[in-house]
Amino acid sequence: MYRTKTCGELRISDAGKEVTLAGWVQRTRKMGGMTFVDIRDRYGITQIVFNEETDKELCDKANKLGREYVVQIVGKVNERYNKNPKMPTGDIEIIASKLNILNKSLVPPFTIEENTDGGDDIRMKYRYLDLRRSNVRANLELRHKFCLAVRSFLDSKGFLEIETPVLVGSTPEGARDFIVPSRMNPGQFYALPQSPQTLKQLLMVAGMDRYFQIVKCFRDEDLRADRQPEFTQIDCEMSYVEQDDIIRIFEEMTKYLFKEVRNYDLGDEPFIRMPWIEAMTRFGSDKPDMRFGMEFVELMDILRGSGDFAVFNEAEYIGGICAKGCASYTRKQLDELTNFVKSPQIGAKGLVYARVQEDKTVKSSIDKFYSQEIMTKVAEKMSAEPGDLILIISGPDAMKARKQLCELRLEMGNRLGLRDKNKFALLWVVDFPMFEWSEEEQRLMAMHHPFTAPKPCDIPKLDTDPSNVLADAYDMVCNGVEVGGGSIRIHDAVLQAKIFEVLGFTPEKAQEQFGFLMNAFKYGAPPHGGLAYGLDRFVSLFAGLDSIRDCIAFPKNNSGRDVMLDAPSAVDQSQLDELKLSLCSDSE
Repeated sequence: MYRTKTCGELRISDAGKEVTLAGWVQRTRKMGGMTFVDIRDRYGITQIVFNEETDKELCDKANKLGREYVVQIVGKVNERYNKNPKMPTGDIEIIASKLNILNKSLVPPFTIEENTDGGDDIRMKYRYLDLRRSNVRANLELRHKFCLAVRSFLDSKGFLEIETPVLVGSTPEGARDFIVPSRMNPGQFYALPQSPQTLKQLLMVAGMDRYFQIVKCFRDEDLRADRQPEFTQIDCEMSYVEQDDIIRIFEEMTKYLFKEVRNYDLGDEPFIRMPWIEAMTRFGSDKPDMRFGMEFVELMDILRGSGDFAVFNEAEYIGGICAKGCASYTRKQLDELTNFVKSPQIGAKGLVYARVQEDKTVKSSIDKFYSQEIMTKVAEKMSAEPGDLILIISGPDAMKARKQLCELRLEMGNRLGLRDKNKFALLWVVDFPMFEWSEEEQRLMAMHHPFTAPKPCDIPKLDTDPSNVLADAYDMVCNGVEVGGGSIRIHDAVLQAKIFEVLGFTPEKAQEQFGFLMNAFKYGAPPHGGLAYGLDRFVSLFAGLDSIRDCIAFPKNNSGRDVMLDAPSAVDQSQLDELKLSLCSDSE
């Protein structure tokens, strides 16, 4: 046997036992005639002791060990004289009697330690080394535990785990598809699924009643911290349900996961349900971070037209937030905030600030345009007290200005330490618009997807006022991150055809793209609905990560590249010929 124990399981109760360990060399230290070697495996680190007086040849061999050598050690468990309380195995050490080098290692390109000296690029290139680090490994262990808990809960509720195809047909709407050429059908292509949406609906038509799948999804989108070209969903669907039924069972599952996996009690109260329009008005976001307040206060009624400040007088929206106790912010700090909102990523024209003084007077950056009476009204409307700082953003586009103010609110939350990663605030955002206008396409697009059911009371508006139709849709938000979303689905072929018409599909095009689903509805489709959780996002929240990359074993970088496998890459001309494909240059 290569080992009788792992490097993380020995304790003081094992003193006196002879054991065999195997693992990687973490570090070596020579002190006089003694050599200390820490060896590591997935389970932990154990200190090995080589004594020159006892066995000089063995000690000399240990002195030649390099970092990340794979070794096998035989020895006796001994109580340590200088114990290390920071290590689970810190009460013991192994007095080595045998050393077998199983494999040598080159010097690794970065230190395999929790606080490594390796940058992102080098760690992604050598991801198999990065995964040896205890904190990265812990993220994968957390992900494993999370998946087990999901399966356990959904199984207890009667859900069946059913796999769906990875090679499907390409459909419009949503993000760009990744497409796969078919050798057996030249000139035709599969697509990798953006989600199993239509397939899980067909499973409801098939009578499966309750389905789930922990499934890979693929979207050819621009990347960011919480987005990868391939990601994992917990995909779920149920028959004979309404919105309340779905929200109730998945709220229960969420509380179960937090308690079982994160040991965090979300309490017995139901999550807040906030209409989309309220979320946008109060927080400028359809995924508001509810760990802290600093809600928007609209100031159009006070500031527009009551002074000589043209920026406000021409604005379609003027809103502010109140940062408690921040009136002492220096000019440098205020300039930093101004530069933040004016950055290309945010795009605001500027930032107005006002300090509430101890005597309740208001000192602002627009004093020459507004009277003290007006600024006092602003402070009163914002419930600002002496010592508070008021920050105001305006703009000609109300929705855009609210989004800019949202970014400022989140930045202030970060600066004031209000976004504690060990605190969790969840809510449901409901009553989304059914459609949104696309400037690029010059038509209405589905805000979620074209299979989302409209609110029953809004169905007549599909003919008269489709822009104001609300969807029977819902998103779950945790700490300002959309962790899941879903809807009640359309199960009637006539209504589905109407939605396609509103979206600009001809009957022929709708039949070509989605005929398989519409035809299935004609054979007795039950009312159904569901949702999908972003597993990567959920696990990254549990782990307190800023990016989902470190809870994915082999992620892509921000350019969508796998730098470890050097993918995507060119293929041989013979492969292209076999697929009947030719490549054109950028100039063609």
